[in-house]
Amino acid sequence: MLKQYLEKDRVEAGCDEAGRGCLAGPVVAAAVILPPDFSNDLLNDSKQLTAKQRASLRTIIEAEAAAWAVAFISPEEIDRINILQASIMAMHKAVEKLAIKPQYLLVDGNRFKPYPGIPHQCIVKGDAKMMSIAAASILAKTHRDEYMETIAKEFPAYGWDRNKGYPTRDHRAAIAAQGTTPYHRMSFRLLDPQLSLF
Repeated sequence: MLKQYLEKDRVEAGCDEAGRGCLAGPVVAAAVILPPDFSNDLLNDSKQLTAKQRASLRTIIEAEAAAWAVAFISPEEIDRINILQASIMAMHKAVEKLAIKPQYLLVDGNRFKPYPGIPHQCIVKGDAKMMSIAAASILAKTHRDEYMETIAKEFPAYGWDRNKGYPTRDHRAAIAAQGTTPYHRMSFRLLDPQLSLF
């Protein structure tokens, strides 16, 4: 059972990101403030759900959340500041965009930079423990997947509609055969060491 809050009667926002381990595309973060009476039996860590379940939950979360926001950080920015800093920046931007200012942030994982004026707590595997983080994980993942499906039409060879930019064998083989695109993260190891570029 996911917990509704860490502390009752406090406005808490759950924060999570998607796409950290990808070779292409943005890193996307979401921040979600759920109403105190929110409940949904299906709500869980986005990785435990099917694409159909995530899509259905996204609609519910976006309709019923007290506030929610999503932020994207580009591959260029990821290359410039590194993926950890970009993930944190994406979460900060999502918090900044919330229509309600939270009193406390619940952040998935173990690394975060304090957001000005709002205390936070990092929770390892928070998306499987706290409702607001699970909701944020679903929004981050579905918004990012949708974006990757759109850019897949521009560069169909890389299979982003299927792999969403993750380092699958097919994705790496396409990079070896076709080279990179403006959506690839040049600071990542894009090729499998077994594949060489000629």
